[in-house]
Amino acid sequence: MEERVEDSAKERILAAAEELFADSGFDATPTSRIAERAGVPKGLVHYYFNRKRDLLAALVARLPDSTVDHRRVVVVGDIAESLRRLVAALDARLNASPLLSHLLWREADTHSAVRDAMQARYDNVAAQIKQVILAAGGAAVAIKDVEAAAALLALAVSYRHSVARHSDEDDPIDRELKFVASALQVRPAQ
Repeated sequence: MEERVEDSAKERILAAAEELFADSGFDATPTSRIAERAGVPKGLVHYYFNRKRDLLAALVARLPDSTVDHRRVVVVGDIAESLRRLVAALDARLNASPLLSHLLWREADTHSAVRDAMQARYDNVAAQIKQVILAAGGAAVAIKDVEAAAALLALAVSYRHSVARHSDEDDPIDRELKFVASALQVRPAQ
């Protein structure tokens, strides 16, 4: 029973920190405000997290896994549809916590642990895009362009999760996926 109370308090502290950091920023949020929002004594925040940046590190560790089994999204011979399915699966994972995502994008410039986590997330997405392109396109793919296409689409996906999701404008990702897929098709020599 005591472990559940501790887990509950720790979870409330993390949830409060996530909300407040996303709202006001890491530097502008005192631990006393986190404790107040979590409904716990300030000492309990420091019991679980020695320093405020340990709270941020714990939030980074909560990033949802962005790995998608490429076999579940690949449609052999259809790169655009395969990429569309991958992006939909990534959206489901990366949108699991919009507050956490917003917080991490906000703090990436000032905290190396966050920046490293965001870079690892980008690298993971780029690797998955490359894997899907190769599996879907087979011999019909211009191999020399796959790295650049994967990097470009990973940037587009990252952008969508950092900025575009706050916009009322239409999401152009489908147009981008079709463009990249058609650019990767090997053209017969003339």
